[in-house]
Amino acid sequence: MPTHTKAVSSTRIMALMLGLALVLLSVKFGAYFLTNSNAILTDALESIINFVTGGVALYSVYLAAKPKDLDHPYGHGKIELISSGLEGALISLAGIAIMVKSVYNLLYPQPIQKMDLGILLTLVTGAVNYAAGRYLVSRGTQEHSLTIIANGKHLLSDAYSSLGLVIGLGCIYFTNILWLDSVVAIIFGSFITYTGYGIVRHSISGVMDEADLQLMDRIITVLNQRRRENWIDLHNLRVIKYGSQLHIDCHLTLPWYFNLQESHKEVEILQEIITQEMGDVVELFVHLDPCLPPASCRLCTKSDCRLREHEFVGRVEWTLDNVSENQKHSL
Repeated sequence: MPTHTKAVSSTRIMALMLGLALVLLSVKFGAYFLTNSNAILTDALESIINFVTGGVALYSVYLAAKPKDLDHPYGHGKIELISSGLEGALISLAGIAIMVKSVYNLLYPQPIQKMDLGILLTLVTGAVNYAAGRYLVSRGTQEHSLTIIANGKHLLSDAYSSLGLVIGLGCIYFTNILWLDSVVAIIFGSFITYTGYGIVRHSISGVMDEADLQLMDRIITVLNQRRRENWIDLHNLRVIKYGSQLHIDCHLTLPWYFNLQESHKEVEILQEIITQEMGDVVELFVHLDPCLPPASCRLCTKSDCRLREHEFVGRVEWTLDNVSENQKHSL
């Protein structure tokens, strides 16, 4: 699917999720007013964050999809890091607010009513959030969109909270021990706070261009599997994320006698392999190095080289450690 089409589709999906968040918000607050349950209120308060962050995520996905321009030569994708960071911070604040409110209600208990209806509504909204969250995480992973992934994880955390609340509310319903309501809310307020912290941490690592080791390892694995004889060496591999876009740099060593046309063909093949694996979100910049006989001959697998100055000794398997280094490999 072309990048522009993906962007339009993602924007529509986030708009639908914003509408869904508003509906679930209304249902959860309805459940709170019916039951007066502090635990259900925690779920409703988090839904306010769902709605606010859904709006921020929608704008972020729209802005990140804008094409590159003179002021933003690498595109607008970094806005997704800011968006997901804000979402994580709001999630954590909601978790803290939930715990404070729960401690207050633990000291000053409130009567609870219509618990069976509250349990049913909480279970339904949790199931909807779980389905939506799983879909968004899958979609965001495919499109390398940190905003969509963060929004999906938020919905999943909301779903898990709802499940825990249902269990806790069930215990209250059958035991009639009212203080369990606040205890359950405190537990899941802590879980929500930790979830928000994880999203903020991931966003900061993106702003700081922290290496995504899992992503790099995936790329290296594919290149090892589809490695060509002409690719004598690969090193100084770096991957930077700009929203859904991936900017990849590397140094590729080719036979020193290759002309410009032959060298360009090898780069095109490298680009095609990475694009097939990662999708059309890759911007690849390759620095070409000539081989240096006889040292390069030791690890060169090129069988038809008539200018070899040393016999082949062994192939260097590319790994995360040796490909990340800014130096040619040797045997």
